[in-house]
Amino acid sequence: MSFGDPNNPYGAPQGQPPGYGHPQQPGQPSYGYPSAPPVQHYGQPAPAVMPGGVKAARVMLYVLGGFQVLGGVLMMAASAWFADYFEDAVSSEPNISAEDADTVASIGAGVMIALGVIVLAFAFWAIFTAAKFSKGRGGVRVSAIIYASLVTLFSVISLLGANVFALVSLVLGILIIVFCANRNGGHWFNRPQY
Repeated sequence: MSFGDPNNPYGAPQGQPPGYGHPQQPGQPSYGYPSAPPVQHYGQPAPAVMPGGVKAARVMLYVLGGFQVLGGVLMMAASAWFADYFEDAVSSEPNISAEDADTVASIGAGVMIALGVIVLAFAFWAIFTAAKFSKGRGGVRVSAIIYASLVTLFSVISLLGANVFALVSLVLGILIIVFCANRNGGHWFNRPQY
C-alpha cells in the first residue's frame, strides 16, 4: 500500500509507529503516554461520584438532625410551661406544701431541659455524620448505621405509645440503614482515598 510521494511534506509520515499523529481517544492523556487503568476495588472500579442511595441517606440524616434540633429547642423552651403545669397540678393537692410544689416543678423543668440536651446531642450526631459522607471512610458508615438503628428503635417504642409521627422517623431510619449497608454504600465508604 502506498501513500504517495515520500518527499511530499503534506503526505502521511513514513516509518512512524501506528497511531502516531492520530487524535487522542477520550480519557487518555496526551504526549503518547497510556492512561492508568481505573483503580479496582473488590473487582469493580472505585466510584468517583457519590451513589444516589448514599446521597439520599445523607439528606435523610440532615432531615432527621434538623427535626431533632427543632424538637430539642422546643423541649427546652417548653420547660417553663411544664414547670408551671407541674406546680399547678401539685399545689392543688391539699396535703402538699407550696415549697414541695415548687420543688416538683423545678425537677420537671430540669428533666425537660435534660431531655432537650439529649435530643440536641442526637441532632449533632446526625448532622456531623452527614457532613462527613463526602470524605468519610468506614467509620462514618458505621456511625450512620448505628444512629439510624437507634432512631428506628426509639421510633418503634414511640409507635407502641400511639405516636403516629414516629412512623416518619421509622421509615427514614430504615432507609438510612439500607442505603449505607448495601453494596453501593460499601463501595463508596471503602474507596481508596488519595
